[in-house]
Amino acid sequence: MQLTETHRPTLDQALEAIRTRAYWSPHPEHPKAYGESAPADGLAAFEALRGTRFDLDQPGTDDWTGGEVSPYGPELGIEYPHPDLDVLLPAMRAGMAGWREAGPETRALVCLEILSRISARTHEFAHAVMHTSGQAFMMAFQAGGPHAQDRGMEAVAYAYAEQVRTPAAADWSKPQGKRDPLELRKTFTTAGRGISLLIGCNTFPTWNGYPGLFASLATGNPVLVKPHPRAVLPLALTVRVAREVLAEAGFDPNLVALAVERPGEGIAKTLAVRPEIKIIDYTGSTAFGDWLEANARQAQVYTEKAGVNTVVVDSTDNYKGMLSNLAFSLSLYSGQMCTTPQNFLIPRDGITTDAGHKSYDEVVGDLAASVGGLLGDDARANALLGALVNPDVKGRLDGAAGLGEVALPSRKITNPEFPDAVVRTPVIVKLDGAKPDTEAVYLTECFGPVSFAVAVDSTADSLELLRRTVRDQGAMTVGAYTTSAETERAIEDVCLDESAQLSLNLTGGVYVNQTAAFSDFHGSGGNPAANAALCDGAFVSNRFRVVEVRRQA
Repeated sequence: MQLTETHRPTLDQALEAIRTRAYWSPHPEHPKAYGESAPADGLAAFEALRGTRFDLDQPGTDDWTGGEVSPYGPELGIEYPHPDLDVLLPAMRAGMAGWREAGPETRALVCLEILSRISARTHEFAHAVMHTSGQAFMMAFQAGGPHAQDRGMEAVAYAYAEQVRTPAAADWSKPQGKRDPLELRKTFTTAGRGISLLIGCNTFPTWNGYPGLFASLATGNPVLVKPHPRAVLPLALTVRVAREVLAEAGFDPNLVALAVERPGEGIAKTLAVRPEIKIIDYTGSTAFGDWLEANARQAQVYTEKAGVNTVVVDSTDNYKGMLSNLAFSLSLYSGQMCTTPQNFLIPRDGITTDAGHKSYDEVVGDLAASVGGLLGDDARANALLGALVNPDVKGRLDGAAGLGEVALPSRKITNPEFPDAVVRTPVIVKLDGAKPDTEAVYLTECFGPVSFAVAVDSTADSLELLRRTVRDQGAMTVGAYTTSAETERAIEDVCLDESAQLSLNLTGGVYVNQTAAFSDFHGSGGNPAANAALCDGAFVSNRFRVVEVRRQA
């Protein structure tokens, strides 16, 4: 394989991108960029997978399991290999020595070849993501395709940069005065920790999965992929591509393997505490993330859990733009993003805007109207909202009306192509932040299309509540709107103190719940919502060790 000629220029561009933080992506966002036949070919490839047995020819298969049902209604009917861990895990470790000897550059280039082949099949992956996560097709295409691939490549770039920080060899000479110097020849080899376990999530299986997968693989570790039971296919396809590329490049394909569980088996808990597992990447509930951090003591654990994302509304010089931006942020993928705003902190006396003073009730009413206008056309609503990913989200949405005064009720939308899809618009609930009994409502994550307009006494109170929220509950994102330089600085200080990623005065086509690979950090690792950031040096550097060998010169 001509890996260096094909992929070294791309690796160099990725390294430059993480250095400058400028916009860059080698993966096209537009479906037409993949060729005229790509849409039909991708759909046909996805349809051909349904009702089949997904054989990976990996060791230790003792059974077949599956059961994915699309949030849009259809059963996928795909069976996947179930692992005998006592056979599979030793087989995965067997390939480590050859993978270690390949060195950081070859490992990085093999990873880029895997990503390149996944990119060529983006349309197929988009349907797989759509029918496991409930994302609308265009979002599944972009977030599950090029954006996920960007995040994977970003992890490879960081992994490479951290590994080559130490030279591969050095001649060491210590002067001894009149005597001959002490001379040693030293070599430094980056060695993976051991098997890395990726515990996939339901909502963004590739976007959240690729950083950990490629960070571990590029640093010399085998990767065992344990998908969410409702979102197996996108990661199973990824494993298949990775195994093909590894084999063609002369490495053991068992460096990447799949572990799909039987219904109710809970294989993640079993795997997480096995001594062979040295690294764990997890995205999901706080409860299980906390369990992993407390119990998987033999492993380096990277978690993205839950948080309460907050927007401070103080003032704005673009009232219409603010409302439009927030309405889109609330509506995208039915609020089923870990970065979607939940709490809007609005002074009860109102705010100053370019459209005049607006009372709390007016701000909330205008935001509700903006969401309603955005989603008033059912075709556009289906394209933005997608489908609710599971019954738990619908349950929280249905229960929101009993939590306070409803400013924007949720409505049911029919998807003519998929009549069994559960599609709902967001609900906005008004709460009084001065009432102690409401804290239990808005200081708990309510994942899905539910948000709270919290009335506070002042912007100073907003900042104190923001600080307490991030410190105690965590936040993946913070948004704020203000025309005051002093207030802007105060908000920034809170976010710096509590390690929260802040977006200020967004009124155009960039939204608080979107982050760009190579430039934006997703999470900070500094508050309870996540103990790692996607992606920085800390995310990759503890996945490998440097082993030194000294020889007498």
